Amino acid sequence: MGDTILITGGAGFVGRHVARALLEKGHRVRALDSLIEQVHPTCTRPDELDPEVELMVGDIRDETAVLAALSGVDKVIHLAAEVGVGQSMYAIDRYTSVNDYGTAVLFQQLIDQPVQRVVVASSMSIYGEGLYRTADGELMQDVVRGPRNADGSWDPLDARGRPLIPVPTPETKQTALKSVYAINKFVQERLTLTLTAQYGMESCALRLWNIYGPGQALSNPYTGVLAIFASRIANGQAPMVFEDGQQRRDFVHVSDVARAFMLALEKPEADGQVLNIGSGEDRTVEEVARLQAASMGRADLAPQIIQQARAGDIRHNIPDLTKAREVLGYEARADFSEGLEELAEWVARQEAEDRVVEARRELEMRGLVA
Repeated sequence: MGDTILITGGAGFVGRHVARALLEKGHRVRALDSLIEQVHPTCTRPDELDPEVELMVGDIRDETAVLAALSGVDKVIHLAAEVGVGQSMYAIDRYTSVNDYGTAVLFQQLIDQPVQRVVVASSMSIYGEGLYRTADGELMQDVVRGPRNADGSWDPLDARGRPLIPVPTPETKQTALKSVYAINKFVQERLTLTLTAQYGMESCALRLWNIYGPGQALSNPYTGVLAIFASRIANGQAPMVFEDGQQRRDFVHVSDVARAFMLALEKPEADGQVLNIGSGEDRTVEEVARLQAASMGRADLAPQIIQQARAGDIRHNIPDLTKAREVLGYEARADFSEGLEELAEWVARQEAEDRVVEARRELEMRGLVA
């Protein structure tokens, strides 16, 4: 007989895929989710949530709801969070309340009702800029983005004015918290690792890169970039790309992320570890926008390169997955082209409201785009 697993935020995009993977392994799954409108427009149980999942509707900040959700639970996957770098820079109280106070409420209840292990979703955003090297081969851990370069380029420069070269970022890189969301995620991670060790529980934190796949909230303009692009393309609009589109990212399929959570929940070696989770392949954002438009049959919709940057954004960050391979035996399996086709097929069956321009105006009005 499997364990009983609580997934906080379990009705969300990642939570639903993790729940399905757990059920297939014979576990019982309970989800605690507040079903907020920005993620769940109808504020009702999503059709994609497996009917075998026990859904408890409640806020992670509500100690009564959390205590009830923990009853009889063996392990916890903590996904509940407000997500979005840009929005976090002006919805400061909301993000900090849900992400940090919500995690505090969870652990306050876990003191009296401990579980075997807690796996928390952390984020690549806590690194700020990724690891770089100079043209001379020197590694640069503490790169800070300044304003756009005098020649109009966007890449960080070394002391001699030469572009720095992005290299895979290991877990040992020092953190650089450039947004409220990054601060929140760092606090979630540290609370989890500190308090589980103190109170006799096990833990693992997964620093997740850019997740994509079917089931993402298409009408949420602060969700993953591929869902944002898909919403634009589905509405006949060109995908909007910040800066010059040459910033590099790693896009990881949600099925690979779900498998990583399974491994982090099960592997004894994962206890107390912080692990990067990505695909191991990096691409420019412009390239991805073109590939996605083509996968949706709209290759004519060339990316709109807006030559502006958002506060809190980073230039390049790609993961070093060596530790995840060694500790979890994790390897990404999804093929990116096939993943885009799958996403395109799913999007074709959805209704997506394009709110990207509205979100950009909100950021501009607050001086968060330059």
